[in-house]
Order: sequence, then structure tokens, then C-alpha cells
Amino acid sequence: MTSPFPLLHVPNLPLARIIDFMEPDALVSLSFCSQKSHSVIKTLRKMPHDERLLVGGSNIPAPFLSLTNFGCVLSTTYSAYISSSKKEEYVKLGGQQVRVKVHRLGEYLITYWENKQNGLKAITDYVIDLFNIDVSDVRVCKDSFKVIEHVNSRQKTPLEKVVYVDWNVIPSEDEMNYILRDCPCSSQICIYSKALPDFRFSNNFRRIDCLDISNSKWVTIDNLLSMDGIDIHLENASITNSDLNVFLRHWLSGGCPRLKLFCARTGSEDIFQVLAGLLDNAVLVEDRGDYTCPFGYRTTLTSGFDIRRADGVTATVCKQGNGTLVIAVWPETTYNYN
Repeated sequence: MTSPFPLLHVPNLPLARIIDFMEPDALVSLSFCSQKSHSVIKTLRKMPHDERLLVGGSNIPAPFLSLTNFGCVLSTTYSAYISSSKKEEYVKLGGQQVRVKVHRLGEYLITYWENKQNGLKAITDYVIDLFNIDVSDVRVCKDSFKVIEHVNSRQKTPLEKVVYVDWNVIPSEDEMNYILRDCPCSSQICIYSKALPDFRFSNNFRRIDCLDISNSKWVTIDNLLSMDGIDIHLENASITNSDLNVFLRHWLSGGCPRLKLFCARTGSEDIFQVLAGLLDNAVLVEDRGDYTCPFGYRTTLTSGFDIRRADGVTATVCKQGNGTLVIAVWPETTYNYN
């Protein structure tokens, strides 16, 4: 059957160039128009080398898919949210006819589902197939937690970044263990949530580039000594100054060898207790200035102490104005993991 879209009659070479110039959200919308439009986009589009797919489903009315350097390309919400008085438009998605409308500002499609999480899984599968791309980042809450497992079950490439955000519902012990231990993730794990009062992580931490935990009262000195990370952030921690002293000695002895930036806020930081027994090897420094972490953001180092490892590597140990104890290892890393 002849395609009703004149664009699809263009020879493949110029058509491929046109497709590469089109915005991803427009390509997604076009792909629903016919089997041929879907096939042409899937076959001819060249994926930019730095393109990454983010699945976002954490405490937001409309879970979404977005691409780096662009933004949202497709989203989902509850079917009850659309007015029945409006003209109904449908596309075939996930083996069923799904009601859609165009976002009034973003110009991407919103899909409507009775079960929002099933919708998120369906649009994820659709965009992965259309653009021949794996998911790199997942942002979830308690309700959308199973999206992580769904993504991992359908791709061999491990996720680069997992973010768990939910201040309303505490994750279970199994969910915490899955994120920290079992979830295939190569680079960044961020947990912005409370934890069960009796939660303990009895395993060694995996090798992970960035670990950011907003409520880390459960983190023990044994956990610290098992870490192999580049950028470690612990908020609301219960570790003591003596624990931090043990961790610093651990680093001086060659432990946590990839470390570049360590930040911990306990509410009772005392830099002299952290440096107990190490001051003979420390040099007072005034206003070290900005420090750029491997993930691209900057932090300002206040007055503190430089301490040198046996191999000559130097770290600045200081206490920030907000009470955070910082260990910044020199030189700064120029590679940006974002």
C-alpha cells in the first residue's frame, strides 16, 4: 500500500538526513502514524553518540521518558485525568489502543492508562525499540520501583544511574538491598528517602562510581571500609568522628583507592578528632577554593588541612559551613561522568 505521507516517498539518503534533523518527540509522534513511518525511523535514524535515555517515574503525576540534550519525548498518566468532552485520539501501543493527546507546551505525546506503571513500562519498551537505545538512567519511587526490574530484564547493558526518590513511603529492606546490592548499575546510585529504623546493610558495598544517600543513619564504619567509590555523599549520618578517623587512615593506607570526593554530615563533626594522631602529617591550608568533582559540579573548600599519602597523593580535609566533613583528593578529575 502506498504511504499517505509524501515525506516517506523521499529516497533513503535524503530521508535519513531529514530524520536526523527532526526532534525526538516529533519522531515518536510520527512513528505512530503508520507501520512504514515506524519502520523508516527505526531503520534510518542515527543515534547521537552521547544520547542517553532516562526513565522517570518518581512521585510525579506523569512519568516520562527523556533523552539527553533534548527533554521529554513521551509520557504517561491516569486515564481519569482526560476530559471525555475532548476529541478522542488513539494510537496502538503495548498491544492495545491507547488514548493520547499532545502536551500543550512540550509538544510531546501524553498517553493515558488505567494503570500508570503499566503505561510507563509500555512506553519504555516502545522508545527503546524505536530508537534502538538502552535505558541508561532510571528515576523511581516506591510505586514505580518495579520499573527498574523491568528495564534490567530486557537489556544486557547495565544501567548507569539509579535514583530512588520517595519522602512519603519508606522502601522495604528487600528494596534497599536490591538497589544497593543486586541492581545492575555501573556508575551512580542515589537514594533520597528515609530508611527503616532497623535497616542494616550487612554486605560489602559494590564498586560504584558515585554513591549519594540522603538519610544514611544506617551506614556503619564497616560499610565505609568496604566502599570503592569516586564520589561519596552521606547526609544525616550516624558515623562518629572516630569512625571518620578510621576511614581516613584506611584511605592513607591505600583503601578506597579511586576516591576523589567524600562528604559526610553527622551534626557533630570535629575536624581535630577526625585528624587525631595524624596532625604531624597535616599542613594547614587557608581557603583552598573551588573543587570540581568528577561528575561536573563544584564545591568550595574552606580552610582545612592537607594530608599526604605514602605515594604522594594529597587530600584536603575540611569542615564546611553547613557542618559537612569533606575529604577532597587532588588532582581534580577532568573526566565528566554525566
